[in-house]
This record gives sequence, C-alpha cells and structure tokens, in this order.
Amino acid sequence: MTSLETLDDADLVQATLEGDAHSFEILVERYERRLFGLVRHYTRSAVEVEDIVQDTFLKAFSRLETFQSSSAFYTWLYRIAVNTILDFMKRQGRNPVQAVEDPEFVGRTATGASDATTERLSIRPDARLEREEIAEITRSVMSELPEIFRTVLVMRELDQMTYQDIADVLQISIGTVESRLFRARARFKQRLLQLHPEFAASQGAAASEPKKAQRGRSNDPHSPDREAQA
Repeated sequence: MTSLETLDDADLVQATLEGDAHSFEILVERYERRLFGLVRHYTRSAVEVEDIVQDTFLKAFSRLETFQSSSAFYTWLYRIAVNTILDFMKRQGRNPVQAVEDPEFVGRTATGASDATTERLSIRPDARLEREEIAEITRSVMSELPEIFRTVLVMRELDQMTYQDIADVLQISIGTVESRLFRARARFKQRLLQLHPEFAASQGAAASEPKKAQRGRSNDPHSPDREAQA
C-alpha cells in the first residue's frame, strides 16, 4: 500500500476531493513553513501571520476543485496566499508598502534563501554581526519599496521562484515579470544608496540588489544574467 506521504501534490489533491481529509493535512504540512516565511515579509505580528496562513489554507481547501493538475500546486497556493495577504492589509487599512519583515525570519526559511541573501551581500561572511546588520539593512530597504516591486523581489530573490511561476502567480506575462524585476532591482539600489550610503559604498556591487543569481546556477531562460545581457 502506497504511503500518502510519498504521493505527489496532484494525487493528494485528488485524494482530498475523494474524501480523504488526511491528504490535505499532508499538503498543509508540506507547504505551511514556506507560507509562514512569505507572510512574515508583510507583518511582524505572530498572530496576524498565523491568521493569514490559516485563511490561505482554508481558501485553498474550499477552492480545491478549481486546481488544475497541469500546474504546480504550490504556485496555485502561492497565488491564494498573496491575494490573502493584500486583502488582509486592505481590511486593516494598512499599506503593504509600509509593512516590515519579522526580524527573526531572515536566515531560517525552509529554502534557506534569506540566509543566502545575507551571505551574498556580505564581503566578510565569517562575521555574524555583519550578516545581521546586512539583513537588517536589506529589510529596511525592502520595506520602502512599492508593493508591486517588493512582491516580485520576494518571489524571485528570496523564495527563488522561476520567472514562469511568478508570471503564473501574478497572472502577468513573463515580459512584465522581467520589467518589474528590472525596475525593482533599480529601485532597491536607489533606496539603498539613499538610506545607507556608507554601507552601499563599502559593499560595492555586491549590495546593488537583494541577491543576484549565481552565474550558471539556473536553467531559467529568463535569469537575471540573461536579462542583464539583453
């Protein structure tokens, strides 16, 4: 007998639709940590993070019949999460641009992307205090960006999503993703220079954006390196 834990997402969705509630619990366990990481980019309140993640999964469960197995389940779930976050902020009368990340979040996501971001910015990676300072500066600059730019940076640089997945989540073209990322990185660099000129000068090109993809590391045809060469 096949263990539910070994099933792929599409099979777990189908099993849930057939009445096996435990299958959806496995999906929750599989992706809840990543969603917690995403939501922490918009609010530092543990209660709000918990509420938004729970609401996201409740919406996903109620809409499970709309999931198309031809697409990735996490991409579909991520889209629900982003919309839930923005709806929550609007109900609270808060501008997502004003939101800040949980200071304890950096360096402990499921993918390790935030820790990689910190090390990428640091010219002395063995200095823990410097990494923490860099992480704080990165958060402060990200919190200054308009939501339209902040979201694509979070998706690409911190959650390491492909251009196609970002396009699917935001329901925009890949060309629009490229354009937003280009402008978001430029805005990040501009705000970094304005808010922390001494840090930007000391770090040089390494601090020009939250995290540059390592050359030759990605098979994504729309990688930042390719974009820069375009």
